[in-house]
Amino acid sequence: MRASPSQEEIRRYNLGALLRSVHVRGATTRAELTTSLGLNRSTIGALTAELAGAGLVSEEVPLSAGRAGRPSLVVRPESERVYCFGFSIEVDQLTVARVGLGGVVLDRREMPRPGGENTTKAVVAALAGLVRDMLAGIPPSARYVGSGVAVSAMVRKDDGRVRLMPHMDWVDQPLTEALVDIFGDERPIAMRNNADLAALAEHVRGVAVDCDNLIYLDGDAGVGGGIIAAGRPVHGHGGHGGEVGHMVVNTHGKPCGCGSSGCWETEIGEHALLSAAARDTGGGREGIFSVLDAASRGDAGAQSAVRQVGDWLGFGVANLVNIFNPEMVIFGGTLREVYLAAAAQVRSRLNRQALPACREHVRLRTPILGDDAALLGAAELAFEPLLAAPLDDALR
Repeated sequence: MRASPSQEEIRRYNLGALLRSVHVRGATTRAELTTSLGLNRSTIGALTAELAGAGLVSEEVPLSAGRAGRPSLVVRPESERVYCFGFSIEVDQLTVARVGLGGVVLDRREMPRPGGENTTKAVVAALAGLVRDMLAGIPPSARYVGSGVAVSAMVRKDDGRVRLMPHMDWVDQPLTEALVDIFGDERPIAMRNNADLAALAEHVRGVAVDCDNLIYLDGDAGVGGGIIAAGRPVHGHGGHGGEVGHMVVNTHGKPCGCGSSGCWETEIGEHALLSAAARDTGGGREGIFSVLDAASRGDAGAQSAVRQVGDWLGFGVANLVNIFNPEMVIFGGTLREVYLAAAAQVRSRLNRQALPACREHVRLRTPILGDDAALLGAAELAFEPLLAAPLDDALR
């Protein structure tokens, strides 16, 4: 039998639980922490004192107590003093944010992905340039705890190797190694697929804070999925789970960039909508928006294309609902706009194809964190070691 946890183990767990609560909820009174964590007032006081001594939180008297008696101190995350870097590597854009404890974006820079040399080193060098631009605004006393990276690709969880990013022709690229070469290994650098991290961010801070079972669908050049089940991310063996865009839905479908044919991505991705609307030019988001705009203005061809893609979108969602039984499905990237334009087709297909017990409670939503969902998810990933062990010397 496993021995009971020691007092030191309990203390370390409670320190992490308290810091995580303040990180997620923001400024919180000691009284609220006492209730939410199920600890007594003296324990909360001791824990907050330790975290304040480590420079992770601060305590202050509320501006207005609102009632007689001694007011409960407010505990705040030290957002300006404790920060990470969040990186987002997309097909056509690179973004870097300095994010403070508590999820506060302190600085944000973006640029088009460099043309010409399409290598991991070229991309990482461009990211390094954005970070250098930020350094002047960082106080000398600020504490960097690590970095998180969101990339539109299949990423191996253990070492951050990009197994496949077809839209950039990356196969088995050592992206984490390239980042370490530039940023060093003094602090952890963690990497995940962008849809996984967008799902994490919406679960922690966005539209799905009350959901422990959700699917985030991300659509731009390709289609990816982030899945959270019972409150925990589903990565699969090696971290390659959630590649819903390569679920085969049409045995007579078009060839896919992954080497297969009839993948869901070929029926709902940007090229599918443009092809259905007989538009051969103007790809990317601009192309998607132009078709959707034309449909909204009564263009019959564009409306037909939207209905067709919307039907296939609902087809795949119904399958995912039957498999994972989520509480919520979130449509991100360009799929947000497609879903909003074709919600009737999506819901109709879902009602016809999904099992009643699985579909009856499902909420179909769009992200409230917008295009920065994956970036903020990368920051959450970077903060995780600190939240798990707030006073670990390796992170101080």
